Amino acid sequence: MKAVVVYESLWGNTAAIARAIAQGMGSEVPALSTAEAAGPAMAGVDLIVAGAPVLGFQLPSDSMRHNIAANPGGAPRAPDLSHPSMRSWLDALPETHSRCAAFETGLRWSPGGATSAIGRGLEQAGCRQLVKGQRFVVKGKWGPLRDGELERARRWGTELASAAGDQPTGKQSSASATTADAEAEE
Repeated sequence: MKAVVVYESLWGNTAAIARAIAQGMGSEVPALSTAEAAGPAMAGVDLIVAGAPVLGFQLPSDSMRHNIAANPGGAPRAPDLSHPSMRSWLDALPETHSRCAAFETGLRWSPGGATSAIGRGLEQAGCRQLVKGQRFVVKGKWGPLRDGELERARRWGTELASAAGDQPTGKQSSASATTADAEAEE
């Protein structure tokens, strides 16, 4: 089984969680930004795990990203906008028959989230959700991650691999071929 973890990350927290999930799934599973998760990297994928931060109680839109680029407020550093938004990536995702799961990073008390929108986008591309989405908690608007979240993400990755019923790898399996360091960044 070929699996990938795809992420949008603005201040490094979601990228760190994505890498931890991928580690939990297996050493061959890559964590790819939305810029990297295209073409050959997505060919023959059986399981897509996609995640993004919660911004304004929802999955960030391109206009939200434009606004934070123009006015980062009290952010400790400029947001990383070098990759497409998860919304844009989902809109461009070709039809697939993969299984999928969604995750988000956000404040514990946030009334909104990103996993529902990510899940809908994946389903519109033909994916079947494997498990309920997960939220990984940040301590403040820009992070850092709450203590223990990286380990929880690794465990969730292991659970995803088990739920998928096959040890996912980053490489295409022969069946698929015939059918078509995880530390929070400073």
